[in-house]
Amino acid sequence: MQSITEIPILKDRRIILWVSCSIAAYKAVDLASKLSQAGAEVDVILSASARQFVTPITFKSVTGGDVYTEEDLWGPEAHVLHVGLAEDADAYAIAPATAHTIAKLASGEADTLLTLAALASRAPLLIAPAMDVGMYENAATRANIETLRSRGATIAGPAEGRMASGLVGLGRMVEPDELIGHIRVLLGKSGPLAGRRVVVTAGGTQEPLDPVRVIANRSSGKQGFALAQAAVDRGAMVALIAAPSHESTPIGVRRIDVETAAQMKEASVGAVTDADVLLMAAAVADFRPVDAPDQKIKRGEGVPEVKLEPTDDILASVAAQRRETRFPHVIVGFAAESQSLVENAGRKLRDKGIDLIVANDISSDDAGFSVDTNRVVIIDSENVVEELPLMTKTAVAEHVLDRVVKIIEK
Repeated sequence: MQSITEIPILKDRRIILWVSCSIAAYKAVDLASKLSQAGAEVDVILSASARQFVTPITFKSVTGGDVYTEEDLWGPEAHVLHVGLAEDADAYAIAPATAHTIAKLASGEADTLLTLAALASRAPLLIAPAMDVGMYENAATRANIETLRSRGATIAGPAEGRMASGLVGLGRMVEPDELIGHIRVLLGKSGPLAGRRVVVTAGGTQEPLDPVRVIANRSSGKQGFALAQAAVDRGAMVALIAAPSHESTPIGVRRIDVETAAQMKEASVGAVTDADVLLMAAAVADFRPVDAPDQKIKRGEGVPEVKLEPTDDILASVAAQRRETRFPHVIVGFAAESQSLVENAGRKLRDKGIDLIVANDISSDDAGFSVDTNRVVIIDSENVVEELPLMTKTAVAEHVLDRVVKIIEK
């Protein structure tokens, strides 16, 4: 996941973080810190027992926001405090959520500041269970979790690992980065692409020379994965068709793994039959070996002669399919060029009959393949050229998705 800084969907959003009694409370400090760095306004509610693990000043130090404890429930503003916390929040996260806390929420109890605010809130609720293996596996706990899920709560985890007791199994609180991904999904549900289906292709395809060797390119998939995250942030239902990549799949994204250009074509053509948007960011091989042997090519047999043939043009195939079915409504192509950037990209846009093309110069050391930054030119169907300065691939993705939203709104 990218560095937790300047995440647009989190900027100025008020997140209430509830912390209940668990050794995993230390992860809640990291979560609060990262949310604040991303631009969110984070207020914290500490249960009485959680203060045995972490103190209010710890959270105050990393967020600058308010930190509430059970004593505040009986202060001079007690009769409206839980209502204010409920009404002003964009999202609630209970992390860690103990078995006791989950049971109280499921039964609708209202005897603490935390449970009072939970009952009063209409904001989306994220629950991150954290408890020992046996407690999580207990039928009562599982039933309580299912009750909360049926009421609309998002349950993140738990993860598998070693517990404080020394046991190993399900019960660990998931990591802060994953929880931030869930919060982004919750906040994006009312975004401009809510209910829209978006397909993204990413990474570089690999064409086998033999069972162990491939013809590949240097694409890391970073730009495509950033596009998928930006689409989720706007509320889209996202399918990510990924060639081999080390990038982490954004929370809320359905990932389809492929290797070759033929596999990517099959997956893409099938995925866009009812899609609103296709973002074709993958670096698809233009050529593949005509015949790949079943056995490894031996060095001692001499230098092999490899005959190549062109792969299918996926973008052209999808564009042709759209002329018959009208799906996908918006097609965005990507072009990696080493010369005549605008001319070559503009020709590709016109030849394919697509709506937008994003082109970058791969000869630049600080942009393009395998780095976190990109410098792109965007050309639309009316041949209007927009040159963007050097920026992170996350920022490029935000800009491209803003352009897609404008096309859809028209």
